[in-house]
Amino acid sequence: MPHHYFHRRPVTPVPAIFCFLGVFLFFFLGPLPVNGWRPWPNQKPNATELIYGGSKKYEGSSEFVHLKYHMGPVLTANITVYPIWYGRWGKSQKRIIRDFISSFSAYDSKPPSVAGWWKTVQLYTDQTGANISRNVHLGDEKNDRFYSHGKSLTRLTVQSVIKSAVTARTRPLPLNPKSGVYLLLTSDDVYVQDFCQNVCGFHYFTFPSIVGYTLPYAWVGNSAKLCPGTCAYPFSVPNYMPGFKAVKSPNNDVGVDGMISVIAHEIAELSTNPLVNAWYAGQDPTFPVEIADLCEGIYGTGGGGSYTGQMMNDKEGATYNMNGLRRRFLVQWVWNHILNYCTGPNALDQ
Repeated sequence: MPHHYFHRRPVTPVPAIFCFLGVFLFFFLGPLPVNGWRPWPNQKPNATELIYGGSKKYEGSSEFVHLKYHMGPVLTANITVYPIWYGRWGKSQKRIIRDFISSFSAYDSKPPSVAGWWKTVQLYTDQTGANISRNVHLGDEKNDRFYSHGKSLTRLTVQSVIKSAVTARTRPLPLNPKSGVYLLLTSDDVYVQDFCQNVCGFHYFTFPSIVGYTLPYAWVGNSAKLCPGTCAYPFSVPNYMPGFKAVKSPNNDVGVDGMISVIAHEIAELSTNPLVNAWYAGQDPTFPVEIADLCEGIYGTGGGGSYTGQMMNDKEGATYNMNGLRRRFLVQWVWNHILNYCTGPNALDQ
């Protein structure tokens, strides 16, 4: 998620890739492709800007976006997602996230579907022309319910948690460096470095010096107690945004429903840029602008600025934009490099 334009704190030289930096980078690299937006607490929103900033119906379309392929690998083999449940998780919370991951390849889901959203990610290829895999499976899971590394994690201890999961004495997670995605999910009482201030999730790859292997991974946190107005927006709205009303979450769990779009964001970027040398825009691989960064905050036609775009409501009044296997979700769009704008299965012109 983008930092506030003028208040990016110096980043320590800890090697971790923070997603959602599209807006900040393009402020310097060229005209902004989209007002990727989240209500970060250091923003002082201008009411006029919030009202009119998203009025252009463009979904981020821009000739100034130069998303390039840098010849690195992408995930073309069947993708397996390995969840690591860190902290306390309820059964219903796990079911929501499992159902979402299982929906990536559920092509018989009612449109607009999560599988339809994944088709945009599949358009990306490696240097042989092979596409991102259409098959995304839920793999083995690991529970770390006793907070083995404490309730406050740095970016490097995130890697240590993953090491614990793949080297555990009992039922370690399989080692799958070619097509595995290791998804660390922290419960609502766990703080991760820069959580709520600059990021709601990030992805990178593990270092052999720490984990013993190079494994693509992502972290996403449950913001329900720490900052739902930021990381679970629009299901929660911060109190410094009077006049903005939260929408009802589709699975009756603000924190977990807020995580869903961040999980989607990270898996899309891990698949197209797992070792940070494949698909990204900008000149700096340590701060790549990736396919989901370019569409941050856009959930439907007309999205941009603080406007999410056209979404849907179910009969209970909950807001969503796509169907999964068994339930509904709100998932941000991703950049389509062939059409050169953000796309999603719920686009009104499809």
